[in-house]
Amino acid sequence: MPQNSPEPYEPVLSAEVRAALSAGLPVVALESTIIAHGLPRPRNLTVARELEGLVRSAGAVPATVAVLDGRAHVGLGEDQLERVAEDPTVRKLGHRDLAPALAAGASGATTVSATAFLAARAGVGVFATGGLGGVHREWAADQDESADLRLLARTGITVVCAGVKSILDVPATLQRLETLGVCVVGYGTGHFPGFYLSSSGEPVDWTVHSPDEAVEVIRAKEALGGPASALIVANPVAEADQLDPALHDRVLAEALDACRERGISGQGVTPFLLDQLMRRTGGASLEANLAAVRGNVTLAARIAVAAAEAE
Repeated sequence: MPQNSPEPYEPVLSAEVRAALSAGLPVVALESTIIAHGLPRPRNLTVARELEGLVRSAGAVPATVAVLDGRAHVGLGEDQLERVAEDPTVRKLGHRDLAPALAAGASGATTVSATAFLAARAGVGVFATGGLGGVHREWAADQDESADLRLLARTGITVVCAGVKSILDVPATLQRLETLGVCVVGYGTGHFPGFYLSSSGEPVDWTVHSPDEAVEVIRAKEALGGPASALIVANPVAEADQLDPALHDRVLAEALDACRERGISGQGVTPFLLDQLMRRTGGASLEANLAAVRGNVTLAARIAVAAAEAE
């Protein structure tokens, strides 16, 4: 049993992450679903290494999160990263799946909710991802809402993202985040990002313009106390890297029509729509997604460095 994790269900910290946290050095959590389920092989492993490299280049320590053989890991070694990328039996784990996965000795890549939970549990304060889950379209009919929202409403971590996936109901998601008391700030923008797009068209109430300003919000939030909840730093993909808005809107509308015609509902909707966007944009949606992730990872590292320097 690893010396740094005496309890069987406690997260196992890599030696590098454990040393960084002990020394007060900046650490950035990264999810692993993009590696296991979001990208084709072998590009997924290349991207995983690239994202960790971006964190290091900005002066922080990467902590990719995953569950391997019933142990939650915060920070992966090279062989573990390769396993997540290459093993087709690696499952997709949300927060609700963690307990049965640990109990069963299973292996899985962590989604936003699971990554945020495990990272915060390990003492990592900043997490970078692509886009959050949210309230689905046709919510009134099926009440389909991502587990990300409730988990972030009770987890004190800073999440840098490019908004929520544009296939979702963005205005309803923002309203839900407000109801749950989750603070949202735009990074250098007065509008909530649209994941593949620089803007969803929806306004944000607050904007920060530098990592230092983001850290001031974090420090004020911590000083106020109260219920733990996340701070969402919504960082738009650069306009030069976004998916063509007209192409995005047309393909998404056609994909939604196809979804209704085929009777696809529930958990089948998101993978269907994302697959349609990738196929019918010739892979451009995937490239916009990756551009957003790269930007978020770099910004998260800069915020983590600024936070460490402010201590």
